[in-house]
Formats: sequence, structure tokens, C-alpha cells
Amino acid sequence: MTPQGQRLLHMLLPWIVTIGLLAIWELVCLTFHIPEFILPAPSAIGAAVARYHEVILDNALWTLLTTSIGFGLAVVCGIVLGLVIGASSLVYSALYPILIGFNSIPKVALVPVFVIWFGIGTVPAVLTAFSVSFFPIAVNVATGIATVEPEMKDVMRALGASSREILVKIGIPRSLPYLFASLKVAVTLAFVGSVISESIASNRGIGYLMLAASSRFQVGLVFASVVAVAVMGILMYGACALLERRMTHWAYRTTR
Repeated sequence: MTPQGQRLLHMLLPWIVTIGLLAIWELVCLTFHIPEFILPAPSAIGAAVARYHEVILDNALWTLLTTSIGFGLAVVCGIVLGLVIGASSLVYSALYPILIGFNSIPKVALVPVFVIWFGIGTVPAVLTAFSVSFFPIAVNVATGIATVEPEMKDVMRALGASSREILVKIGIPRSLPYLFASLKVAVTLAFVGSVISESIASNRGIGYLMLAASSRFQVGLVFASVVAVAVMGILMYGACALLERRMTHWAYRTTR
């Protein structure tokens, strides 16, 4: 197959698989006469999207806003802390156990605490998205910097480079592939955090909409809300992947 054909296949394959899965889903629902309140068919979900598109769009944009703010804070704080931890073995030894302990806490358990501190609304959703997505960014940046080859450091020191110059010219570029790998994971986790918080302590957002729809047994609307979150997650993931290709193409043997 020619390179052009391979690129075309890679572009079409996700659509082919998705359409195939939806067709199988529709066929199963029709064949076994599954009630819509148990598992709606894709056609029923599409009808719910068309019927409630304004409500879904309004709440989806709110979830996107809270997720983006929380994710943005996680990126900034994660990069800064990752740089500090990766550049200093003493800081690494002091803070890494704390990070592990913080990440071990179920983030859904933090939502009531955030509500006590800040009340019901946007802030708990932002903080939950931040707390979920912060850890992988900080750890991956620290790992990228801490795993710089000692031989490369020795060469830079022999050339008269300071520790700061080694960090800026070698450590940070070396950590970029780790950073973007963590961003693609963290951005999807941020949506999870926002939706969890909105379903517990908010009167807007996809999480709130799903909870309200499920209480009225509007299962089609629940699945339509899930689809909205999935689409936003895919778009954010794609944006991170595109930025990764632009900034870290040198880290791969072939351009993807």
C-alpha cells in the first residue's frame, strides 16, 4: 500500500469502526427488543440529541468551561512542580510520597469538602478536575527530567554548562514527550472529575443534566449527555495530540 493509502486508511479507520459498532448496537437492540429505558438504541439517542440539543449544548459548554479551567490550572501547577521535583533529588524524596498519598485519595470523596469550603457551583467542579488531572502531569514531567542520561549531563558540565543550563537545554526538552503523553491522559480525567462534581454539587453541567434525566427515567437523554462528554473529550485529546506532533516530532523516528 502506498503512503497516501496508508494515511487515508488511518483517517477512515476510526470512522469505520465507530459506525460498525453503532450498527451492531442498533441491531442488537432491535433483535432482542431491548426497552429504551434499559438500553436505548443509537437511533433513540440521536433523537434525544435532536430534541434536547439546546439543553445539552448549554450544559456541555458549562462542563467544557469548568474542565478547561481545572485542566489549565493542573497543567501550570503540574509543570512547575514537576520541574522542581525532577531537578532536585532532595525535593523528589520529600514531596513524592505526598503526591502518591494525594493521588490515592478517591477524588469523589473530596467533593463534599469542596462544597463545605466553596459552596455548590463552579468551584468544586474546577477543583475536582484539577485534582484528578494534576498528578499525571507532575509525575511525568518529573520523570522526564530525572531520567536524563548521566552521560549527557557529564558532557554538558565538561562544556561548562551550569545546572540551570542543563535543565533548560536538556531537561525540559527531554521531558516534553512525557508531558504531552500525560496531557492526553489528564484531559480525559479532567472531564471525569468535572462530571462527578456536577452530579453531586452543581445545578449546571453535563453531570447535573445526567442526574436530572436519570431521575425522570429519560435514559435517551442520559446517553446523549454521555455522547456529548465523549465528543468533547475526543476533541480535547485531539488538540493535545496535534500540539504534541508539532512540538515533539523530533522525539520519534518517523513523523506520525
